[in-house]
Amino acid sequence: MTDLAKLQHFHVRQQITLLANRYEIRDAAADGGEGAIVAVAQQKRFAFKEQVTFFAADDRRVPVFGFKARQRIDLGATYDVTDASGAPIGWFRKRVGASFLRSTWDLGTADGTQVTGRERNANVALARRLWEFLPVVGDLPSPFLFHFDFTDESGQVLMSSVRRRTLRDRYDVTVPGGRIDGRVAAAMAVALDALQSR
Repeated sequence: MTDLAKLQHFHVRQQITLLANRYEIRDAAADGGEGAIVAVAQQKRFAFKEQVTFFAADDRRVPVFGFKARQRIDLGATYDVTDASGAPIGWFRKRVGASFLRSTWDLGTADGTQVTGRERNANVALARRLWEFLPVVGDLPSPFLFHFDFTDESGQVLMSSVRRRTLRDRYDVTVPGGRIDGRVAAAMAVALDALQSR
């Protein structure tokens, strides 16, 4: 069984259903492609207090980690990431003011590591915002690929999430050096998709 805390390269695949957004976390295969499913998550649509639980398999019987908002309906809410027993392993929150032109997130782990994540390309960030304001767009998916890099104070990248050009949302996530718990990285990667427009 894969040690989720030590994940350093994995893939996130979204599937949309009527009542929930479903996410698969897949280990990276030897060739860099998608390997086996290591966790499955569902986010209830229209939930007021965001909570996402990750399970070991499709049957959703064994929870392995999850994240939950501390506050109800708060654009700058802090989300706590917990392990299967509910013990805290990390947190993240969106910087609302800094995200006006370029989405920015803070992320921390239980060992005190803190990083800041930003959209890699400021021009794409601006184009994506303009797209979302077009009245004819509605719920059409954005044609712009957004990538995030999470760096420490020295500028070293500790996590990256790269959106792939596919019909459904798919992301390649890397955690160089494993300094961020893979479960926290997976929670953040899903949040970048599930919570990005808030």
